Order: sequence, then C-alpha cells, then structure tokens
Amino acid sequence: MALTSTRPATLTRRALNRAFLARQLLLERVPSSAHAVVEHLAGLQAQDPQAPYVGLWTRMRDFDAEELSTLLLERSAVRLALQRSTVHLVTAEDCRLLRPTLRPGIERAVGPRVWRQLDGVDPAELEATGRAWLDEQPRSSAELSRLLAGRWPGLDVSLLVVALRAAVPLVQLPPRGLWGRSGQPVFATAETWLSAPMAPAPDPELLVRRYLAAFGPASVADVQTWSGLTRQRQTLDGLREELLVFTDERGTELFDLPDAPRPDPDTPAPVRFLAEYDNAVLSHADRSRIVSPGSQRRMMTRNAVIPGTLLVDGFVRGVWRKEKKGRRAARLVVTPYAALGAREREEVEREGAALLAFLAPGAHEVLVEPAGDA
Repeated sequence: MALTSTRPATLTRRALNRAFLARQLLLERVPSSAHAVVEHLAGLQAQDPQAPYVGLWTRMRDFDAEELSTLLLERSAVRLALQRSTVHLVTAEDCRLLRPTLRPGIERAVGPRVWRQLDGVDPAELEATGRAWLDEQPRSSAELSRLLAGRWPGLDVSLLVVALRAAVPLVQLPPRGLWGRSGQPVFATAETWLSAPMAPAPDPELLVRRYLAAFGPASVADVQTWSGLTRQRQTLDGLREELLVFTDERGTELFDLPDAPRPDPDTPAPVRFLAEYDNAVLSHADRSRIVSPGSQRRMMTRNAVIPGTLLVDGFVRGVWRKEKKGRRAARLVVTPYAALGAREREEVEREGAALLAFLAPGAHEVLVEPAGDA
C-alpha cells in the first residue's frame, strides 16, 4: 500500500501577522503585571533606557511607569546584553536562565577581528580579572576602562570593554533605566547584583519555546535572527514531535507551539505605537509579517537607529517621535508612509494623544505629517 504524506498547512502573511500580534499583546491590551509581560516577551530591547516603558504602555492596561522602575530598584528586573548582544530588559529569573544559552551569540558578536586586535589577552584571564574588579564594587564605564588600560596597556580599551561584556554578564544598575531619570552606565555582575548564580547549563530548547510563545510561528532562520545563535535547526528538529509545523506562502517551514494563539486573519487590529528598537520589528529573518520591504528600507537609518513605529491594521505604516516645544511643552509627530483613511487618521490621533499624555503629562498636540511615498 502506498504511503501518503500530509502537507503542512500554509499560513498567509495576514494569518502570520495576526498570530504574531496576539503573541506580542498588540491585539488587545492585557491586565497583567509588568513583570508578567516582560517575562512573556522574553525581554524588551532597551538600548534607549526609556523604550521599555513605551513597549509596556502599548501592551498593558493602565500601565504605571513606576511599576517597572520598582522592579529595577527591587532587582526583580535587570538590563544587560542578551539577544544579538544588544541591551535588553528582562526579569531577574530570565537573566539567570537565558544568559548562559545566549552567551555564544554574545561572544560571536565580538568576533575574531576584535580578538586579533587584543593580541596577548587571554579570555579566561580577562573574565576572571573583570569579575574580581566588579565583585569589589560596582564600576562605571570610565572606571572599567581605566582598570583595563592599566592591566593591558597599549590595547584598544573600547575593544577590551566589548570583550569583557561578552565574557561577564554586566548588569546596568539604577538609576539608569528608571522612568524619567538618567545617568551613566554603572555595572555589576549579574550574579552579585541578583545574589544568585546563572543557570548551570544552556537550555536551547527552553529558549526556542520561549521565542515561539512570544514571536511564533517561526522558521529556523527567525529563531537565529532573534537570538543571535546559529545551528538552531538541530534544536527545532529535537522539538519537532511536540510542535506544529506550517509553511508560509513561500514554502518556508514554520514551527509553533500547539496551544499558542492563531487568531482568524480577519481579526481587527487596533492602531499601536511601538517603541524605538521594539523587538516586534526586529526579531524575524523575514519581517514581512509586520513590515513590508519598502517600510523596512525607510525605517533603517544610517546610524542604525530604529525609530518608534506606527502600526495600522497590524503592519508598520509610519514612524513617530516626541518633539520638544520650548522648555516644557512637547508634541507627538507622526510621519505616515502612505495616506491614511479618515477613520485610520482619527484612530492614530486618538492613540497618539494617549501616548503623548503618558510621555509628557499635560501635552496634547499630535501632528500627523503629510504621507511620504508608499
């Protein structure tokens, strides 16, 4: 008797979009705690220390910025280099669980070019020496640079700092990252700051499950883009029997958790404002589920800054910025990539006004600029 095989179901771009928005909590604001949302998302990208506050505001009901500041002060959340070797805000437990698994990607971001310029530096000695300094007391960037220059004179100090950050989980301490406050980065090791060790071993299967819960359905290349790791085909193949398998319209194999939400593609998607560097627009090899190729080109800047983005009907349709007006006043400036319909514009203005009230209480001006080229 001939054997038959069942072809995986195909998910359209719109079906992928709605599934992704549901995982990212962008279809409906949730009444969860900030801690629970940060954990669900496996962290929020945080090169801009204030960006996670916008990321939570756009996903949570009645978000209070002081709730996140309190998590940082109480050491229930931390900021450090993780996925793609970029600064993320994660829960303390995720710092412990995820950092050992992500370490190879962080180290690879340093790369052989850097190590060639650090000739004579033993990586193990750099790690041990840096830990000893940071175990004594927290250190600012300037202090670490001075100590590294004294120990390895004649070498590029900025590269030594990069290599140390890859070897040691360096947490950025408050007040940096607190709402409405700033300050130069001051570092401690995650183990010292959290009074707890890192997980004893990497767990790539846990990492993949966490990614699918917040970003799926996803391909092998998507997992690797988000994590900064390579060779994730083996991990997904090991999980294959417990996952669902789909394809996209190009035939790319996609993996997903069986009980993860996959809403009807016609589910309405409200206007949402995403923060700078939001992982929603950075965490797939194929970003077409939320950003068209034309929008991707317009988003990218020469200095690699990813601006705050505007979602209309679930897809990036423009960018936004808060703009100062005089000493105290502010306004929200929205630049659509294409013309908005009357209802879309009304919703953009309403949601923009709510965001501005969060960012600058008392401000109310929302300027929607003329649309650029589609």
